[in-house]
Amino acid sequence: MEKFTTLTAVAAPMDRPNIDTDQLLPARFLRRPRDEGFGDVLFIDQRFDDDGNPRPDFVLNQEPYKEARIIVGDRNFGGGSSREGAPWALLDYGFRCIIASSFGDIFYNNSLKNGLLPVRLPEDAVKAIRAQLHDNPGTTITVDLEAQTVTSPDGTTHSFDIEPFRKQSLLKGLDDIGMTLEHEDKIDAFEASFREKRPWLFANA
Repeated sequence: MEKFTTLTAVAAPMDRPNIDTDQLLPARFLRRPRDEGFGDVLFIDQRFDDDGNPRPDFVLNQEPYKEARIIVGDRNFGGGSSREGAPWALLDYGFRCIIASSFGDIFYNNSLKNGLLPVRLPEDAVKAIRAQLHDNPGTTITVDLEAQTVTSPDGTTHSFDIEPFRKQSLLKGLDDIGMTLEHEDKIDAFEASFREKRPWLFANA
């Protein structure tokens, strides 16, 4: 997966709480193969009307936010049913970071495992950042994973917490398998030693 170090990008404000995984990726697309991508169906029912026309009132259809790579949401972003396709859809669309006051637990963990950084900030801080984005559409936010800070449009710096293992995974651009393979030499040495000590287990291998 792609490394995450420091990101300065346009941020899109989404004021509505409880944006769930079915809004991010409707269930009818869950059988789509991963290699076909999911960016085109992110928020599809909110982005388009029944005739396939873009809804002008949806934030991602508005010119200042079409190139956004950060979403600043509200409470319980990514709640609802478990589906790894929800962070895939966000990533495939171009997002790398979601800032909110709280997240669905499974969505939060799936995001970290796939290279999407979910940042928890206090509710008043998130609300203030969204207000600044509304006042200055198209402005940028800086997210520094190494320093664990978010710098809002007015220059205010907010600190956030992240589990150290997940932080290092993102900084290195390694998923769980990639992190395991960093210890490939030790794994190979253990397997060789195990075979040597218990050859009868591998007699028919």
